[in-house]
Amino acid sequence: MELKVYKLDGSESGQTVNLPDEVFQIEPNQHLIYQSVRTFLSNQRQGTHKTKGRSEVRGGGKKPFKQKGTGNARRGTSRSPVMVGGGNIFGPIPHTYKLKLPKKASRLARKSALSFKAKENEIMVIEDFTFDSPKTKDLYGIMKSLKIDDKKTLLLLTEKNDNVYKSGRNLEKLNVMISDKAATYDLLNNKLILLQKSAVEPLCKSLIN
Repeated sequence: MELKVYKLDGSESGQTVNLPDEVFQIEPNQHLIYQSVRTFLSNQRQGTHKTKGRSEVRGGGKKPFKQKGTGNARRGTSRSPVMVGGGNIFGPIPHTYKLKLPKKASRLARKSALSFKAKENEIMVIEDFTFDSPKTKDLYGIMKSLKIDDKKTLLLLTEKNDNVYKSGRNLEKLNVMISDKAATYDLLNNKLILLQKSAVEPLCKSLIN
């Protein structure tokens, strides 16, 4: 498929870029998209949740009260889970939530996400640009010229560019990433994908076997 390349002022440049059908025109595999997003979100979890069991809470060395005559159930330790200040029963303990998806499945999920976006006309290509220093106002001006300042947008770059990244990190509706590093979740969690012209090739190269 072919897409028009837009200038920074929002006008058409007269150029087009060819997006390979094997990346942007496949039938989306919804189950793999689900698995990829689930894996991504699961791997964001730290798994550091923790509560103390009865062997970890303080106290319990002395019998709380005598065995008989109080009318209460007998107690041998104040660390019992049914006592105030006692340990938790089956409380959370630190563990990993890490999941792994095969490379081919992950690649197909990303292609499915891109094809879905292409089908919904939610991909734009813009000419390459950079800044001499971080300029949030200028980057916002570009988005406004393209009439996408009200849409949650993922800007994909060819390579790491600190000035563009720092220009966009304070814009609520803009995320900036390197094109071949964007996960399935990143592609779907934004309403629009804005591709720099030179970022198309490395993105496709990372997805074509």
